[in-house]
Amino acid sequence: MQASTELKRLVAEEIACGCNESELDECREADLEERLSTLESYRHEAEDRVDPADIRTMSKLGDETRFTILRVLQTADSELCFCELTPLLSLSQSAVSHALADLRDVELVQRRKDGRWRYYQLTDRAEAILDALDGTR
Repeated sequence: MQASTELKRLVAEEIACGCNESELDECREADLEERLSTLESYRHEAEDRVDPADIRTMSKLGDETRFTILRVLQTADSELCFCELTPLLSLSQSAVSHALADLRDVELVQRRKDGRWRYYQLTDRAEAILDALDGTR
């Protein structure tokens, strides 16, 4: 990793090492190397925590229809039949079906079949995500 000019300026402004003028460049360089090492460790730790499934989940939440379905199911606090969701959302059966399939793929809703009826409810993961969003307001 190479330091940008801005990072070099930041480190130079932050150090108050008591070095005399001739030692200052050496102190700055050592502090810069230490900062770069720390930043590199942050990057590695962050990369280790990136889960492609989480990225897919977050991308599915970025759609208004899918997000609305989650909020409706959360508000209902129980499972709802597909036949209840379609008129509620004022969307075609195909659009609702596709949105529900996307949410099932990322495990935000679960489906229960009862004869010819399909019921949907939030998963614990979806509840936790929605609660986290609500808790930040």
